Amino acid sequence: MPSFTVENYLKAILQIGMRDDADLVSTGALADRLSLSPGTVTSMLKTLDESELAAYTPYEGVRLTEQGRKLAIRMLRRHRLIELFLVKTLDLSWDQVHEEAEHMEHAVSDFLVDRIDEFLGRPTADPHGDPIPAPDGTMRGEADSAVALSACEQGRSVRFVRVVNQGADFLQYLSRIGLVLGAEGVVTANEKDAGLVSAEFGDVPVSMGHSAAQNVLVEVLAEAD
Repeated sequence: MPSFTVENYLKAILQIGMRDDADLVSTGALADRLSLSPGTVTSMLKTLDESELAAYTPYEGVRLTEQGRKLAIRMLRRHRLIELFLVKTLDLSWDQVHEEAEHMEHAVSDFLVDRIDEFLGRPTADPHGDPIPAPDGTMRGEADSAVALSACEQGRSVRFVRVVNQGADFLQYLSRIGLVLGAEGVVTANEKDAGLVSAEFGDVPVSMGHSAAQNVLVEVLAEAD
């Protein structure tokens, strides 16, 4: 049975690769995500390579094997379903569920996860808009058309579908200004030279720098005829 540490590494490699649309994940990127030293990460990558859960090439990066990817998706499915379960049943906020899910995902059985999935109606996304893997590993509800708010031109109608930065501070900021998933609005300005984008989501005015707006993913809505 893989250790908690192994499971966390595999899940992190999967998520970085998905985020960057990259086959190889660098040691540095993995060290940053896990808040570990590159030397510590390199040592574990060699262990994953020996266990045939990942293929590691020094100075190039790491990729998951088929076995490693299956285990990583299994952990990702657990994590995202637990997050949604905590929001839906215990009324936890979206900035409170990540740490709880990090602990619980290693302890629950696949049977319980499948029952949670059924109880929630086989949802397509977690509280942050991240797609939830189905039991066969396919991603439900992945919005390939989602783009960063910072990339949207003035006048575009958009729908907020996913948040990339899931740190508690950023999620609490979005909650304070009243910006929630599913909200529809219009980009009122995008000053690229100044690095500032503004939008109106109903009665919620949003103005943020491009570095923050890159973490707010939206779907651009079709213009009305």
